[in-house]
Amino acid sequence: MAILKIARMGHPVLKRIAEPVADPTAPEIHKLINDMVDTLADIGGAGLAAPQVHVPLRVVIFRVPGARLSAEDGNDGETPPGIPLTALINPGIAPLSDEMVEGIEACLSVPGLAGMVPRYKEIRYRALAPDGSLIERVASGFHARVVQHECDHLDGLLYPMRMRDMSSLGFVEELRRFENREAED
Repeated sequence: MAILKIARMGHPVLKRIAEPVADPTAPEIHKLINDMVDTLADIGGAGLAAPQVHVPLRVVIFRVPGARLSAEDGNDGETPPGIPLTALINPGIAPLSDEMVEGIEACLSVPGLAGMVPRYKEIRYRALAPDGSLIERVASGFHARVVQHECDHLDGLLYPMRMRDMSSLGFVEELRRFENREAED
């Protein structure tokens, strides 16, 4: 396993449409996924797309902690189980309605910044798993947001390209500092 270098905004690999994977069971795809898992564990974050590690293939990995699911649903009770680490190969997304919600996003390829991004509230996604089986799920809240964010990388899109209001873009440290002050006012 290896920790891979993260491509940053401006690198050509992040601007192109990634190529489909011909054989999801191929050893080189499994190695890529394992290296992406190690990289994500090292750097932190909810997900990672192959173009972010300089590989122009349609592969993403993500996980959703139960606490994020609970926070999105406004559930103050028991923390639901999260979505375990999942690898999607050649994913496709379909919104289940036109309803969109704004939420703060950050990205490993846009280090130190975050901004408000509109995303579909509920989606259905389909992809192949590393064993070649079909994955098909309905997702909402943070689960839907992270899948949409990671799949955007496969189409040469970074979250600032989706933002409606660039005045919400800021450095994470500043946004946190002033968010805390606004909450006190």
